[in-house]
Amino acid sequence: MKLILKSDVKGTGKKGELVTVSDGYARNFLLPRGLAAEADNTAMNELAGREKAAAFHKQEEKDAAEADRKALDGKQIVIHAKAGESGKLFGAVTVKEAAAAVTEQTGIAIDRRKLSLKDIKSHGEYPAEIKLMAGIIAKISIIVTE
Repeated sequence: MKLILKSDVKGTGKKGELVTVSDGYARNFLLPRGLAAEADNTAMNELAGREKAAAFHKQEEKDAAEADRKALDGKQIVIHAKAGESGKLFGAVTVKEAAAAVTEQTGIAIDRRKLSLKDIKSHGEYPAEIKLMAGIIAKISIIVTE
């Protein structure tokens, strides 16, 4: 029997999937508990509509991430930090500070967990990568000045 799952069922499938199960399992377990609905024409059309909408939204997210990558690639972000006479910083420039500087200087909101950066403990230029989405990575450079 073909069913569309209304919620995740361990060993059977995830919510929104079209699954084929035995008649007894469907009639005695899935349907009485409200975990699935029969896959008639109406339900199949709704499923197709949801899948199409999800694909559209995923493509929109990908296009937005690609536009952000183009805007960020090659940018130089300047961060001012105090240092001693030897050029060593008092403390270090953290990923949180770098992400805030990227957001402030470019206007594109960046989550600190998406920014990969080596420890910055002195003045200079440091490469960094921003993972915007799976497979979409922007490369920037962070310049630390006094």
